[in-house]
Amino acid sequence: MPFQREVWEAFESGRSGLVHSATGTGKTHAVWLGPVRRELERTGADPEGSSRGGLRVLWITPLRALATDTVEALSEPVEWLGLDWTIEKRTGDTSSSVKARQLRKPPSAMVTTPESATIMLSRADSGRLFRNLDLIVVDEWHELIGTKRGVQTELALSRLRALCPGVPTWGLSATLGNTGEAMRVLLGSTSGEGTLVTGPEGKVVEIDTVLPPGGVERFPQAGHLGVQLVDEVVREINGAGTTLVFTNTRSQTELWFRAIQKADPSLVGRVAIHHGSLEGDIRRRVEAMLRVEAGEARLKCVVCTSSLDLGVDFAPVDLVVQIGSPKGVARLAQRAGRSGHRPGEVSRIVGVPTHALELVEFAAAREALRNGHLEARTPLEKPLDVLAQHLVTCALGGGFVEEELLAEVRTAHAFRDLTDEEWGWAMDFCRRGGESLRAYPQFARIELAPGEDGQPARYVVPTRKLATAHRLGIGTIVSDEGVLVKYRSGRTLGSIEESFISRLSPGQKFIFAGKPLVLERLREMTAWVRRAKSARGVVPRWNGGRMPLSTQLADAALALIARAGLGEYGWPEMEAVRPILERQGAVSLLPGPGVLVVERVEIRGEVHYFVFPFAGRLVHEGLGAVLSMRASRLSPVTVVSSSTDHGIELRCETALELDAEAWRGLLSPEGLTDDLLEAVCAAQLSRRHFREIARIAGLTRQGYPGQTSRPSYLQASSEMYFDVFEEFDPGNMLLEQARREVLESQLEYRRMAETLERIAGMRIEVVATERLSPLAFPVWAESLRSTTVTSESWQQRVRRMADGLESYAEA
Repeated sequence: MPFQREVWEAFESGRSGLVHSATGTGKTHAVWLGPVRRELERTGADPEGSSRGGLRVLWITPLRALATDTVEALSEPVEWLGLDWTIEKRTGDTSSSVKARQLRKPPSAMVTTPESATIMLSRADSGRLFRNLDLIVVDEWHELIGTKRGVQTELALSRLRALCPGVPTWGLSATLGNTGEAMRVLLGSTSGEGTLVTGPEGKVVEIDTVLPPGGVERFPQAGHLGVQLVDEVVREINGAGTTLVFTNTRSQTELWFRAIQKADPSLVGRVAIHHGSLEGDIRRRVEAMLRVEAGEARLKCVVCTSSLDLGVDFAPVDLVVQIGSPKGVARLAQRAGRSGHRPGEVSRIVGVPTHALELVEFAAAREALRNGHLEARTPLEKPLDVLAQHLVTCALGGGFVEEELLAEVRTAHAFRDLTDEEWGWAMDFCRRGGESLRAYPQFARIELAPGEDGQPARYVVPTRKLATAHRLGIGTIVSDEGVLVKYRSGRTLGSIEESFISRLSPGQKFIFAGKPLVLERLREMTAWVRRAKSARGVVPRWNGGRMPLSTQLADAALALIARAGLGEYGWPEMEAVRPILERQGAVSLLPGPGVLVVERVEIRGEVHYFVFPFAGRLVHEGLGAVLSMRASRLSPVTVVSSSTDHGIELRCETALELDAEAWRGLLSPEGLTDDLLEAVCAAQLSRRHFREIARIAGLTRQGYPGQTSRPSYLQASSEMYFDVFEEFDPGNMLLEQARREVLESQLEYRRMAETLERIAGMRIEVVATERLSPLAFPVWAESLRSTTVTSESWQQRVRRMADGLESYAEA
């Protein structure tokens, strides 16, 4: 294809760059066949000995699961061409004997992860290992940029370029809204301008949405499960060859796996489950069955999370189903690309709303995708915990001269503006633990060793114990250590967060890995279980399940709602949701890009205010806290807030006299930082968040293999360091990093500020309603989840209020 030839020509010229193209259009071969063709030319010129040995291509992929697929994809053209190259993977799953052999006799191409690549750079002979590189490839770059793993990759690339000057670096990506910036982040400042290559236009993505068969009036207007449409989903599954059913959370995956089998028992044994908390052997077995082209081993359906978002290739997947709003345009495009995963084929995805307003979001996603409005990935700036880890890695990897490494680190985009003060602090932190830890020798992880044969002094790691501990801790993934789930036979099913399993008593049932289980006992971070006879049980919840609405999708949804207010519905989803939007317009107002709607309603003696910024759950949670605090300053009143992706509810017993101008004052962007820090107790959030930073920076360790530290111990240890630094080393730069990351990642401060700036230019309409409006209802329903003193279930209370909405509409 023309874009592939463009990449080959750029590679031959020694240039680096980024290939941005839809899934399944041939990105892999675009970069891979460049070095393959070069090797064929070398072999043709000197058949006896022109081929250099050693590692020639380093291929970095974000997921272990992708490594096997990638090795297969790279091997096919090499075998067809008869090239004498070996292609192997090296990940955390690779055996120690294979890893040792790879270091003695490296393969021609190695597929690895950022963590495994960094571990190789920590070897004293890393210069020898990487000196013959022809190419470095970073696959699925959009999954790394904007994360600490991405920064770890940036630093690894800066080291590799120093070891092998001039080696071309190419990134592969799809579904990125800021391709130019993404390429600059990947290449740093030593790879020239870079070449951005865009794949073929016009890959067809068909997005269909399952519409509620009985209309939206009886369809849930709040919730997140969507199992009411399971029969429609089963029909789609039975009408296709193989289907991937994507959900947004692991708990939703567990529920849908059970629901599909219950709806159609003939699918039992032909439907599998796949998510990140399952044991690796279970996931790999499912992935292997997906690769089978036909026969009994071929799966009909896999219910999964983002664990199967990425991949080079499975056997053809005919259909993708998305349960619930994708929450992002790029995520929908990525998942759609898992079907029709061949150049020229159509990618088909079926959306399944879990409540009525998600019909709008599916229509908005289709519109945004057709207009090319994909989300940008914002790169991180100067995470010093990652830098500290990198300094020790380089000290292990043959040592470093301070001035040389400083210049090298500054070639990485994340540290291009690193100041001398910040560098000096990071060096001091690694040399002696900073001001407050200098009395403890275990924090003196690097020391200056005199040079030999006239060479300058170099920083090295002084002891083998420190070297071993560092290698075991390399990486930036800090997960909540889960409790292992095991049968009495010893077979492991996966892991569940301690916060969930600790609330169960022995004898209670729960659903995990698609199986009904009974908890027998909980001992030393292991939940011993047996199979339950009945299929009922509690479904675990994972803390990582919150997925906020993206700016692009929210803007597109607002635009569609505004057009509906003018009588322009267009998409089938908008026609389906027309009764709700018309009812909203009748009892209140429809929001739009230039109009902020604020509703006031009294329910059982309480006054409820609903605001609809459409900025996503995380932004709304922070804004709800700020609005509650600002409102309480106006008069002595207790204000409680709750949030969804679409709106914010403020609830109080005493009415607040707020007109449009008063609301404009509450929503002012002025003083946001101070008010937010006060309202959400950011200091306490920073203490909790410090666990991640402490682990990456080397202050705490997960433990040696087989001796994993308890999460409670790691949390207590990290908070202890936080308190020590605050009292005795207030200038410790990790403290400021913790505060900054809490604001940006947990509270989405930047997006919150942008939302308030946008509202400042909008017209604010305050409307008093007699009952909950259709837009207010889901926000109100969410607030019920915090109610604990009631004899009704959440579903019963929501159903009763929904019946009231219907009678209100009829009136």
